Amino acid sequence: MEVEMLDHIGRLVRLAQPPKRIVSLCPSLTETLYALGLDHHIVGRTRFCIHPKDSVSHAVRVGGTKEINMERLKSLSPDLIIAEKEENTKEMVEVLEKEYPVFVGDVKTVQGGIKMIQDMSQLTATQTRGKTLVEEINREMNDLPDLNGSRVLYFIWKDPWMVVGADTYIHDFLQLIKLKNVGAQLEGRYPSSDLKSLQDLNPAFVWLSSEPYPFKEKHVEELRDIFPDADISCVDGEMFSWYGSRMKEAFPYVRELASSLIDKP
Repeated sequence: MEVEMLDHIGRLVRLAQPPKRIVSLCPSLTETLYALGLDHHIVGRTRFCIHPKDSVSHAVRVGGTKEINMERLKSLSPDLIIAEKEENTKEMVEVLEKEYPVFVGDVKTVQGGIKMIQDMSQLTATQTRGKTLVEEINREMNDLPDLNGSRVLYFIWKDPWMVVGADTYIHDFLQLIKLKNVGAQLEGRYPSSDLKSLQDLNPAFVWLSSEPYPFKEKHVEELRDIFPDADISCVDGEMFSWYGSRMKEAFPYVRELASSLIDKP
């Protein structure tokens, strides 16, 4: 059964048959492939692909998201490579596509995350599992919290301080729960800025993500003088930035988070 699909950056990907040897170069998409029941067909991953923990160790690590060991990847003889525009480099894709079918995702919205599940299930002939997963995610989205337009600043890095801007998956997620992402007022998708400028954005909530920078409670204390009127807390970055199958867990997580904020005196 031949499959032809345009990927998210407009490239035509052709497969003579459903793939049997898949290499995934994006952590959230690796997790999603396992959720589609492809355990025995995932032969390679990056060192950042750590979920699901009980299964992913069986796939060979081929490097990181920005650099890979080509000899190790070639030894796996993949018949499909899954990449992601933000996670992986253009140069990496250009090298890989000379020898292998490479499907590149480009997810910047929650609906884009759902489409990625649908596309991967079609590529891998797992449409039934994909349909069920999307239905489960949509059910979780039916009862989302409404944080009433409160202003939030979402940090992803320190030294330099970086926050989430517009045109990103996290930005769209925050909008979905009726938060105003004040980082979107700055230029760029992940703008860096000094703390004084960020203070001027006057957020009601300051969220410190657990990834890619591993913010801890000590950083909450560090920022209290900068944002004295804000509610500052650490949040699970995987829940806010991993699209695909993780979305099924992300919406219950954010409901519980919102409830704890609303219940505060």
